Amino acid sequence: MSKKKEQLRLRRHLKIRKRISGTAERPRLVVFRSLTHIYAQVINDENKKVLASASDMKAKGKANKTERAKQVGTEVAKIAQEKKIAKVVFDRNGYKYHGRVKSLADGAREGGLEF
Repeated sequence: MSKKKEQLRLRRHLKIRKRISGTAERPRLVVFRSLTHIYAQVINDENKKVLASASDMKAKGKANKTERAKQVGTEVAKIAQEKKIAKVVFDRNGYKYHGRVKSLADGAREGGLEF
């Protein structure tokens, strides 16, 4: 990824973070996307604590990146529901809402999280 693209993504991320914050009632579901993997965390910004996290590092089988992202979404939703978290605020972290990011969000919704 070029330096310019990364700087633009970080600028979008900061604009989003001005408006979005995770609370105890509605924590923030953050997505991080690398070239090979995808990660998701549920964060309470008031206490600065990570409440749940999941990634596709342990993914088994021959699924493409979009399918693995959906699995990560359902996995993070399951972990969050075990901790009695039903509603979250979705933070796409400056990425466009399509492809793997959209697939992760759909998986989290299927897993029971409400945005």
